[in-house]
Amino acid sequence: MALVKAFTGILPAMQLPYRDDLSIDEVELRRFARWLASHRGIGGLVTNGHTGEVFALSPKERAEATRIVADEVRDLKVPVITGICCEGMTEAVEHAQMSEEAGAQGLLVMPPHYWLRFGMQPQHVIDHFTAIAKAVSINLVVHIYPAWTKATYSSELLAALATIPGVTTMKIGTREMSQYDRDLAAVRAANPKITLLTCHDEYLLTSMVQGLDGALVGFASFIPEVIVDLYQAVCDGDLKRAQAVQAKINPLKEVVYASGEPSGDAHARMKTAMMLAGRLQSNLTRPPVTAPSGAMLDRIRKAVEEAKLSPAADLLASAVS
Repeated sequence: MALVKAFTGILPAMQLPYRDDLSIDEVELRRFARWLASHRGIGGLVTNGHTGEVFALSPKERAEATRIVADEVRDLKVPVITGICCEGMTEAVEHAQMSEEAGAQGLLVMPPHYWLRFGMQPQHVIDHFTAIAKAVSINLVVHIYPAWTKATYSSELLAALATIPGVTTMKIGTREMSQYDRDLAAVRAANPKITLLTCHDEYLLTSMVQGLDGALVGFASFIPEVIVDLYQAVCDGDLKRAQAVQAKINPLKEVVYASGEPSGDAHARMKTAMMLAGRLQSNLTRPPVTAPSGAMLDRIRKAVEEAKLSPAADLLASAVS
């Protein structure tokens, strides 16, 4: 199995731009992908995550989004990871193979939805990942759901997953800090080569200081330069600087996540903030999710204005020059 290097650094879970008819806007997606990839510290781009509205896309559209991004950043040597969000093992294998053919170098494997409703046996999870790993020759990233869901993985199960050939990275979204500590210790003991990425958008600094290898977060799709700086400060052991950077993130975090976890509405709020900051041309989302309006829109506009973010075009121009 010829695997690429395990993923590290900041990996933005990309928003997906649409045309007015809600088809994928390839021109804007290419521009957006190149802008994200131009930032130092970016360890990869992630398509078809929750931030990318994976639930709203057909299998063909998921593969197309991956193909576009992989093609656009190929010359930059930035790996592309794509989300596998499927109900059954057979379907997951098919999506994995389509993703590899589209140019993905990694698969972010999400738990099937029915596990959230009915739960699962540990062997079900091992079989699911093993089947996908055997079907492709690219890396697998384990997406760990919050501890309060029926689809979360125990520390013992994570240790077992860490030994499956092909599993190189874990995206840790435990959202319960004592469990988070136990999970990190169990994975590191089982396989020290596994890379560990936080996905706690709503409290990045708190989850980064455990010695993680980076972050795979939707918020890095919005403010990649700020989150790269935060992670660099953590790596440098500069707590004061890290706290200062986190303080810049907090007002934007509050209007996007509203003191909660990532959700479809939060992703729509982030898309609107990105449009207002000149980082996306549109904030269109697919129904039933709708863009914010009224008082919420006013709050987002105020936070973006106070953050004084540079438009994406300006940042990309300076990176290229």
